[in-house]
Amino acid sequence: MCNLYTERLSAAEVAAHFGVENPIQTNAGAEVYPGTRGMVVREQDGVRVLQSMTWGFPLRLKGMSPTAKPKPVNNIADLAKPMWVGLARKPQWRCLIPLTEFAEAEGPKGSKTRTWFSVRGEPIFAWAGLWRISDEWGPVYSGVMTDCNEAIRPVHDRMPVLLHADDYDRWLNGTFDDALAFQNRCFPDDLIEMRRTDELWVKRKAPPVEATPLL
Repeated sequence: MCNLYTERLSAAEVAAHFGVENPIQTNAGAEVYPGTRGMVVREQDGVRVLQSMTWGFPLRLKGMSPTAKPKPVNNIADLAKPMWVGLARKPQWRCLIPLTEFAEAEGPKGSKTRTWFSVRGEPIFAWAGLWRISDEWGPVYSGVMTDCNEAIRPVHDRMPVLLHADDYDRWLNGTFDDALAFQNRCFPDDLIEMRRTDELWVKRKAPPVEATPLL
């Protein structure tokens, strides 16, 4: 599962890449964690718009106090599951998640470090996502996951559903079968770049939000 990614370009640069004509300033951070704000590209009346949303659909687990904060479901394991299928069937609830890198934790428990992945030669790329409007946090989004390719397998067995630029319109406007095909596709190994670091996975100032297991 993916619980951390970066988007280090300006809103104007993101808008230019994704064909958004009228970008707006957002309050999304450069490092995005579950439960924090990130940039999302979606379509409205046939026009792409850039919007800031909360990463993760709010979920109240059984036995939680009515006053407890919901858990953010920030990854989508299977588009055909009941929680997601209604949205996935309707193109208006699909979105593109702009990112520059995504991270996975690597190493022994208590001292895990961040290993970053990017798309070779691409300063920004897209992760397939779904969005909706929630009562708790307003507009929210979650990213679709798939089985990893061989480039990522040394670190994790899952990875985001990454999209090429010529995939964007098909993801946003295609059929439900098109959406499922993206989740079943293996992204090319040779397009993934891995960057191992000594950055601790959990930083002291990282937002204290627990990710929810894949649903």
